[in-house]
Amino acid sequence: MKIVFNTAIAAVLLTCSTLPSMAQTKVIAHRGAWKNTGAPQNSIASLQQAIKLGCYGSEFDVHMTADSALVVNHDHDLQGVNLETAPAAQINALKLSNGESLPTLESYLKEGLKQKKTRLILEIKASKVSKEHSLALATKCVQAVKAQKGRKLVDYISFDYDVCKKVKELDPSANVAYLMGDKTPEQLAADGLYGLDYHHSIMKKNENWIQDAHQKKLTVNVWTVNDPDTMNWLLERKADFITTDEPEKLLTLTK
Repeated sequence: MKIVFNTAIAAVLLTCSTLPSMAQTKVIAHRGAWKNTGAPQNSIASLQQAIKLGCYGSEFDVHMTADSALVVNHDHDLQGVNLETAPAAQINALKLSNGESLPTLESYLKEGLKQKKTRLILEIKASKVSKEHSLALATKCVQAVKAQKGRKLVDYISFDYDVCKKVKELDPSANVAYLMGDKTPEQLAADGLYGLDYHHSIMKKNENWIQDAHQKKLTVNVWTVNDPDTMNWLLERKADFITTDEPEKLLTLTK
């Protein structure tokens, strides 16, 4: 009996040692890996570079055009064109600095889903047009991810709390994190969110939120961290993810 018991314990320990651990902070490339690669931010090229580096995730931003097309870009304007009020035909004619067309959400997802290691961190941009525009964008993003069969590799983030809740309503299994920084871990947990995703200045003012979030089974992501001192501060406190413009630097620190 003792031999059997010891064998069972050994099997459990072996299994636990092979399970992935969230104790190791993961690296998320902010708008892809662009700063040290020359690729435009939020481009297919920057996504490819983040994947090549082996980043845990690559963050990108999505807007909805006047005629309900979905495009990937950080700012609401590109080359003098407002992405929310212009039609897709006008926006599709825009070129990035490397000659690449402004990515559609469909093209971005198709590229990202060619692999299964680097997660796609989809920021649903809060609209400057209206709350209704934001919620419609959230709906179309969830639909697009489902259409591309990307639910297992895509996480959602937004500065608009109503958008976060809308995504959870549409896909209860989705990983959704909030960006603004004005909600406590208790509030996020009560609404069934996956985690908090706050600026490093907010986390330094509320250091206890890291432990509080973990106690409530929430993940902690911190943006946009580019200096080694802040990276190390967060690594010491076991933040789950750090979003950075300098993924190469952070990958070196996490090894």
